[in-house]
Amino acid sequence: MAKIIGLTGGIATGKSTVSKMFKEREIPVIDTDKIAKSLLNKGSEGYQEILSLFGEEVLSTDGEINRNKLASKLFSDPKVRQTINGILHPKVKEIVKREITRLESYGTEVIVVDVPLLFETDFHKTCDYTLLVYARQKDQVARLVERDQIDEAYALKKIKSQLPMSQKKQLADFVIDNSKSILETRKAFDRLLERMEIK
Repeated sequence: MAKIIGLTGGIATGKSTVSKMFKEREIPVIDTDKIAKSLLNKGSEGYQEILSLFGEEVLSTDGEINRNKLASKLFSDPKVRQTINGILHPKVKEIVKREITRLESYGTEVIVVDVPLLFETDFHKTCDYTLLVYARQKDQVARLVERDQIDEAYALKKIKSQLPMSQKKQLADFVIDNSKSILETRKAFDRLLERMEIK
């Protein structure tokens, strides 16, 4: 049985930076965001369910789901968010379970599951350890505004759609503070692997 690490964070806290560090150590990372996106590909079951909910207003001109339009609905209405999560998350969990089984069959000893909504979806219950990548809210807002080219109000709305970082810090087994330099983050990451006895 592999050791399962649930990796999470808030929007724009730098979770992908830490995910990359695991990959550099040749520790496999299962990215649930990528899985969720694939479930929305044209013609898929998830695509059809989203289409039946919102109709063609969430489509791009090529018939694919426009992720920005869908995100706008998702972050504006908690009920819509709950409905979409209810469609996608069970499917994502099933794919993750299959991927863990596949990796274990090769003798993989440590597997990271990258889940933005780790605690919100009870995904943490399937993990041996949980790791939170933390950043201050002002840093999240600044990074989001720059990355997604959105205004501060929308950035805050996206951040506040998730469980507060203060609660996530209480729930997580380990926390990496990504508010400082990349060098400090890497040092914290190396110390973490030592604590987890991962080589």
